[in-house]
Amino acid sequence: MRAALVQMTSSDDPQANLQAVLDYLHVAADQGADLVLTPEVTNCISTSRSHQRAVLHPEDADPTLAALRAEAQRLGLWVLIGSLALKTTDADGRFANRSFLIGPDGSVAARYDKIHMFDVDVSDSETWRESDGFRPGDRAVVAQTPLGAIGLSVCYDIRFPYLYRALAQAGAQVLTVPAAFTPETGAAHWEVLLRARAIETGCFVLAPAQTGAHPAQAGKPRRTHGHSLAVAPWGEVLADAGEAPGVTLVDLDLAQVDRARARVPALRHDRDFAAP
Repeated sequence: MRAALVQMTSSDDPQANLQAVLDYLHVAADQGADLVLTPEVTNCISTSRSHQRAVLHPEDADPTLAALRAEAQRLGLWVLIGSLALKTTDADGRFANRSFLIGPDGSVAARYDKIHMFDVDVSDSETWRESDGFRPGDRAVVAQTPLGAIGLSVCYDIRFPYLYRALAQAGAQVLTVPAAFTPETGAAHWEVLLRARAIETGCFVLAPAQTGAHPAQAGKPRRTHGHSLAVAPWGEVLADAGEAPGVTLVDLDLAQVDRARARVPALRHDRDFAAP
């Protein structure tokens, strides 16, 4: 399987972001990609809830989703839309942070709502409360495809290893971790967390990322870490996209999954134990 990691600098303008993603899909298709993966909140990075309410859509009316489904079909590609920020019908008005796997026929093969919300105090000057604007999902997802079994996750999920163990034990061979990591946490933790999840599960890990300074019409501008990564089941970094936007290609041999798990069959060695 040839996978293409799309690294981009999304703004808070969904239409501009859509054109950028479509251009990246064409680049990936021209280079023989079977699966193209985009980052978290591909359609809109914004810290302004009022701006999000003005520009976001529900899933069935979202123009980014509709356009990427049509383009996936036209190009004959599998496309992992890392996530889209979407309106919901929740009474509290919170959005969904939803990942989509699109088949080469344009159908939605799987959807996953980010489970773990980024509610943290990174420093005295950097605080995040994702759950104020987004509601968490409650279901893990593995998609069975001709390319292999793909387990879906999003960004902050990476800090919760039990999710990835469950995905691997449900058959996942490839784990997707689209992200918009902060520069501080990214520099300290991004690579080691992704490599750990690959080693623990014997899976390939594909992590397309947002990068750089994100233009904003409203609210406080954001910066993200970049460094989209592909990691092998034994823990080797196969590709690191650095900090520039673009497309990074990597070839995956899923036989490596079986070999890694045969060497260290930890997924079969669970034991019950008493809590401390």
